[in-house]
Amino acid sequence: MSNKLFVGGLSWGTDDISLKSAFDAYGSVTEAKVILDRDTGRSRGFGFVTYTAANEANAAIEAMDGRELDGRTIRVNLAENKPRRDRPSHGGGGRW
Repeated sequence: MSNKLFVGGLSWGTDDISLKSAFDAYGSVTEAKVILDRDTGRSRGFGFVTYTAANEANAAIEAMDGRELDGRTIRVNLAENKPRRDRPSHGGGGRW
């Protein structure tokens, strides 16, 4: 069982600190990260919260999924462990 959660539907104003404090009540949060757009620096509307134990993560899912955070209803579920695709560092859509 995983201890990393995906949190979707975040408000643009939610940052790492407010995300962590919203989830602290359900266990020991080791990391809370709102994902930012690399070009604009604005939130992409989702993030990840990692707990020290899977039972804490499950408690947070039960308590927070469908709840309101910073004026938005959020979705909380286990994060999928997908490897990142290798992306070329240059722009454009050239052929391979």
